[in-house]
Amino acid sequence: MVFRGKSGLGQGSALAVLAVLSVPGTALAQATTPPAAVPAPRPTASSAPQDAAAVPAPAATPVPVPVPAPPPVPSETAPLAIDEPVMAWSVDAASKLASVIEKVGADGLIPADYQPEKLRAAILAGPGAALDQQASRSFAWLAEDMRDGRTRMQSRLQWYLVDKDVDTNSITGLMTRALETGDVEGVIMGLAPTHPDYAALKALYASTPKASKTARNLIQVNLDRWRWLPREMGKYYLLTNLPEYQLRLTVDNTIIRSYRTVVGKPGRTATPNLAEQVEAVVFNPTWTVPQSIVVGEGLGARLINNPKQAAREGYKVTKLKDGMIVVVQQPGDNNALGRMKIDMPNAHAIYLHDTPSKALFNTPVRAYSHGCVRTERAVELGMTMAILGAGLTPQQAVEHNLSGKYTKVPMTKTFPVYLTYFTMATGIDGKMGKFADIYGRDAPVLASFAKPREAWNGQRITSEKVIKLDNPI
Repeated sequence: MVFRGKSGLGQGSALAVLAVLSVPGTALAQATTPPAAVPAPRPTASSAPQDAAAVPAPAATPVPVPVPAPPPVPSETAPLAIDEPVMAWSVDAASKLASVIEKVGADGLIPADYQPEKLRAAILAGPGAALDQQASRSFAWLAEDMRDGRTRMQSRLQWYLVDKDVDTNSITGLMTRALETGDVEGVIMGLAPTHPDYAALKALYASTPKASKTARNLIQVNLDRWRWLPREMGKYYLLTNLPEYQLRLTVDNTIIRSYRTVVGKPGRTATPNLAEQVEAVVFNPTWTVPQSIVVGEGLGARLINNPKQAAREGYKVTKLKDGMIVVVQQPGDNNALGRMKIDMPNAHAIYLHDTPSKALFNTPVRAYSHGCVRTERAVELGMTMAILGAGLTPQQAVEHNLSGKYTKVPMTKTFPVYLTYFTMATGIDGKMGKFADIYGRDAPVLASFAKPREAWNGQRITSEKVIKLDNPI
């Protein structure tokens, strides 16, 4: 689809998109529920353009009743306490566990990690404290790795994606269920990823000869990466595989649309791995120019003394009382964020957005940005998300875009975004493919699989310092 016109999507193309989005029987039409009332955009001090109208204050504000301050909520990234209970195991239950351990090699895990010989010896010795301790230990370690992955955080470079499966599937709860139901295998294997791409990768692993060690090791690493992600990813979600330079709009694990991407340059501006929630879709966004450009490149001084030039180039320039110059690029085809931005608040200031530099989408290697993910056909993506995630009609979504005005459409449905990293995966063409390790993130994972299993220390994300880029586009 070619985008034309001052609004980023010409009237003819906009109507074509509207027609496609509303055709009965299409995957997208089936995924779209009847539109709800459209909430009016609510600009905030942090997200609205500087020329947005002020919201009038209420006539009177009741005096709040003092209430005790709630206890502090621990951060979801804080390390967790280790959950390795010791429970009573029968010989029958422990024997079932031993059988499961023998099979987990099919998922790319290493049976020897879970001490099968010690478990067999304890089974032969019969019921008692030794069997309870060994079976509990073997179960806990295997359940941890099937649920969260074998690779520890020090080997997951730039991994800031929090997997909440540990919060919903505690080892204590899992072990209790396995022993009460007697279905040890069902409980363990029920932790494996459900995404169809995991099943495809597992099938490839099974068909790859053991003599092909390099190929099997790469598949093993990428099987583990699926375990790093939440088992249930949501009904609606966006997933981009950074080395593939592709973004998928997904409903019920079915790809509805795919888009080429431009990701961060290797090094300091490499795009991190994240899982964030979409807060809103912004049509015709503004862009506050970083001070590194305003001051460092002299843009502010040049424009403050030449308001006509500023207006001609699409900038609004303000000099604050302390002398600081703020430059905001107004909506337009030349805006650095293009005609659409996906708001997904995070500590890295990373988001998905349009770009005026669309020629880069035609290049095979697309690691050029300062960290953010530039998205092909971004206006189409934004309109589709506004329909699926905010209940807009296709006509309303088109009108927001064609208005040429800053418009923020808050999501009314949960819509996560996953920035992932797979170097062996199913491509958008449905075929298994190998992708270049653009950020060098394979080596530490491969090294971790070559070593004995390390005990999990409760760490949930990498300990690497968060880099909030001054100019993330």
